[in-house]
Amino acid sequence: MAIQMELSRILITETQDYQLIELREVDGERTFPIVIGLYEAAAIERRLKNIPIKRPQTHELLASIIEEMGGRLDRIVINDLKEHTFFAELVIERDGEVIRVDSRPSDAIALGIANEVSIYVEEHVLEEASS
Repeated sequence: MAIQMELSRILITETQDYQLIELREVDGERTFPIVIGLYEAAAIERRLKNIPIKRPQTHELLASIIEEMGGRLDRIVINDLKEHTFFAELVIERDGEVIRVDSRPSDAIALGIANEVSIYVEEHVLEEASS
């Protein structure tokens, strides 16, 4: 079962190679930290602050492609944890069909933030990450 989460904070430290985002359970108290790269953290922060860019970057490009192909990003699901690496999928709806696309969680979240797409984490991933 997937648990709905929301982005609760983003920690950017330009002196480190990695950054941290924290998801919080929508109807609960659990939190879920994910280590991400500086580029993805900056993209998420830019989207949260509605900072305009002159040309589309990778996440904007992918959003445009999904839309131009008649699809709609429905939700993001962080669905697995293997060898300390989180896995996610983009759940796209197009013409009544559900399309699932493998993604890094950071890219999926960066893509979904601007479109206010729901984020879910599978229960087993929450349990494994907290142990």
